[in-house]
Amino acid sequence: MEKWILIILVLMPGVWSGNWGVSLENQCALKGSSVVVKCEYDYPFGNFVTSVKWSKAQFVSGKWSLISVSKLSSTPDHFNYIGNHRGDCKLKVNNVQSVDEGAYFFSFVTTLNKWRSKRYAYLTVKELTAVVQPSNVTEGDTVRLTCSPGCPGFTEFIWFKDGRRVWRTSFQVSREDAGRYYCAVLGQEVTSAPVVLTVRYAPKAVTLTASPSGPVIKGSTVTLTCGSDANPPVTQSGYSLYKGGEFISSGQNHIIPDIQPSESGWYHCRAGNGISWGGSDLKNSSEIHLDVLYGPTNVSVSVYPHHIVEGSSVNLTCSGAANPAADNYTWFKRTGVPGSSSMVQVGSGQVLSLPSIEASHRGLYMCHVGNRLGENNSTEVMLAVVEEPNGSQPLPLLAGVGVSLFVLLGIALLLFWKKKRYRAEKERTVLDSKLDEGASVYENPTESIYSNIHMFQSSPPSVSAQVPTLYESEVIYSTVTVKPRNKSRVSADSWAKEKDNSSSVIYATVVKSS
Repeated sequence: MEKWILIILVLMPGVWSGNWGVSLENQCALKGSSVVVKCEYDYPFGNFVTSVKWSKAQFVSGKWSLISVSKLSSTPDHFNYIGNHRGDCKLKVNNVQSVDEGAYFFSFVTTLNKWRSKRYAYLTVKELTAVVQPSNVTEGDTVRLTCSPGCPGFTEFIWFKDGRRVWRTSFQVSREDAGRYYCAVLGQEVTSAPVVLTVRYAPKAVTLTASPSGPVIKGSTVTLTCGSDANPPVTQSGYSLYKGGEFISSGQNHIIPDIQPSESGWYHCRAGNGISWGGSDLKNSSEIHLDVLYGPTNVSVSVYPHHIVEGSSVNLTCSGAANPAADNYTWFKRTGVPGSSSMVQVGSGQVLSLPSIEASHRGLYMCHVGNRLGENNSTEVMLAVVEEPNGSQPLPLLAGVGVSLFVLLGIALLLFWKKKRYRAEKERTVLDSKLDEGASVYENPTESIYSNIHMFQSSPPSVSAQVPTLYESEVIYSTVTVKPRNKSRVSADSWAKEKDNSSSVIYATVVKSS
């Protein structure tokens, strides 16, 4: 038995060393990780360890004091002694935080004495740092991810973006890459603080909406709103509204307080924030159609043919603007005098056809148009019917016109001949004056031509027996002077004789009937 006791005593640490001591190592830990502070102690022969304790140096009330880790404000399992009473004094610190950084001392009590380490183990706390370089980029730039532990011994890291694993640490960014990035030590539940990657990009998904949506009724208020996804966001001045390619206004909202049919059409929005993508810094939305509904307006009636003869066929067509298109056409004819309210319905449909016009069809016609939004009337149109002319009128009329034209043509030819003759005689004036010096007092004979021509209107007006019609006459006087051709060959007596008989007058009166 004594032999076995001796063997056990030999195996116990410190029994034969005879030295008091504690061996400690400094440690570096990542925030959030767990770390073991390495420690060994020894004591002389004959001592048995009865208690152990870890303390941390704290600056309290102006001086340094050792505070037992069990009295520090922390969770119950934050400090955990994993050594023993036979030489192993390791301390494990779970979920290391920045406040855990500092100097730690170990002490123990034996049956014969007590001992405290003269040196301390210093625990350094570092944070795992995620580096996104650069962290503010424009779409298309290159980004690199770097994880810095701050403590030696950590070489393998993994990356996450918004909780999802990222496999690349260098890449060309797009707008979808924007988010919160952080790294972690492989195999440990230690993560860095997140770093935000900001990606600037040109507007995308530009939209244009109308409120209310769908067709709108004339006179109502409509608001057009532009929207987009962009970074930085598009400002008010960055939005422009267009209709049919023509600029309307700038700003995100456009209000039409009293919408009119003329404002129907295709609209689109253009957005820009100063960042170019694909060679352009402006982005267009899809077009939307603004459909304005209204009742019939500008209703009118057209008549074809314009000249209506008794027995012919006539179509009266009703037209106007409406949205939706008019679906109700009713024709009325006034039976009383103009201005009275006596109207009778004579048909329906957009076109009123009268296949054989009679005298009874004369009168004022009106079209009444309607759709689900309203109704309207056209102005009244007079339908005048002309009786078919008899066969005795055209021949005298044509004869009168022919005679008038013939007389006018003759007068024109006569005037032209006289004028030509007058010019030829004038050229001989100098020579004639030398030969007939005695005839200097001669007065040039004149020939006056007057023509009377009566012009009648192409369609003689109907004249009642009670009211005679007076026609105004226009009289045109034409005077032509004719000189003798062979004045140089006659004597002075002959000139005097000729002077007495040289004046012949032709009267012509042109009467144009209105």
